[in-house]
Amino acid sequence: MKEKVKIWADENLKGDPVIWMVVLALSLIGILVVYSATGTLAFKNMKHPEIYLLRHTLLVGIGIFAMWLAHRIDYRYYSKLSRVALWVSVPLLLYTFTSGVSLNDASRWIQIPVINASFQPSDLASLALITSLASMLSKRQQNIADFKESLIPILIWCGVICGLIALTNLSSAILLFLTCMLIMFIGRVPLKYLGMLVFVGAIAGAGAIKFGVRGETAKNRIESFIQGRDLPFQAKHARIAIATGGVVGKGPGQSQQRNILPHPYSDFVYAIIIEEYGIIGGTIVLMLYLLLLYRGMKGVVNSERAFGGLLSAGLSFAIVLQAMVNMGVVVGLGPITGLPLPLISMGGTSLLFTGISIGIILSVSRGEVDQAWAGTGKEMKNVARAAV
Repeated sequence: MKEKVKIWADENLKGDPVIWMVVLALSLIGILVVYSATGTLAFKNMKHPEIYLLRHTLLVGIGIFAMWLAHRIDYRYYSKLSRVALWVSVPLLLYTFTSGVSLNDASRWIQIPVINASFQPSDLASLALITSLASMLSKRQQNIADFKESLIPILIWCGVICGLIALTNLSSAILLFLTCMLIMFIGRVPLKYLGMLVFVGAIAGAGAIKFGVRGETAKNRIESFIQGRDLPFQAKHARIAIATGGVVGKGPGQSQQRNILPHPYSDFVYAIIIEEYGIIGGTIVLMLYLLLLYRGMKGVVNSERAFGGLLSAGLSFAIVLQAMVNMGVVVGLGPITGLPLPLISMGGTSLLFTGISIGIILSVSRGEVDQAWAGTGKEMKNVARAAV
């Protein structure tokens, strides 16, 4: 039986095995904690908690399936797909700003007719920009210092996408901008041009605060955090959850703050983790994310192609940075942002695109060891030249 399982895993779960283990561990933790945290939500909506458990488990399964599909595709094909996705993202982001659906006091979603599901275009735009940026930098390594030919297209796309996302989701735009900075730094972009990117980002951010739907909310939260006054309701009860959780926690399903905290199954799920599993459980989750970052960053060293290394580093950094910000907000290290905890928080679009992103990271790690990539002859070589 063990041999059959091993053979099946070797044939179907390719790429870095440590990343597979981290994803499965975080997904299982998410299922357990979301089940515990949705009790009050089920009571308010007059539904059984098992309904939310099954729904979240199904969404986790869809995310893992999307990850599996993405990791089966040669990562070099994502170079061309990302450019199409960028152009599609622009009208979607504009539509979200003008006619988006408001959920949880934020207009970041588009309602999909017929299936009656919500879709967050910023997730698609972020994935497309990171992939396109890695592709553009890899193709321009020989003339990376040429401002007109190499840097102008990159600066324009970074400014446009980050600026449009910031109109409805300022925190996600900031994290995406920082990820772009990292990719450009690894891609050997001169520091003076990174300074220009900061200038472009400052203009886009100022415009988003002035004309965006969340500008005033963001300013108030930042001012309140810096001045240390009027501790928000969510932050207050998140700290109570952490304080009462102690070292080993109260035990699975024993959280009390899940009945008080707004959205304990999404934005503040890390507080429930610490309350039920203690500092030990919170540290384990933190280490799992750091392990994911380490394995993803190894692509920069191991990849024989610039595109693969930049892509793996950018996607892994984006996922883990979001996780760090979410956990930092919960423990009081930053203002409230509304960002979910990747792979753990309840959600649809976030789980799907996180799964796709990790699948691409696995595809990069797979491509460096799997000789099957090299088995398509001259056609594959031409694809490699086009992507790199």
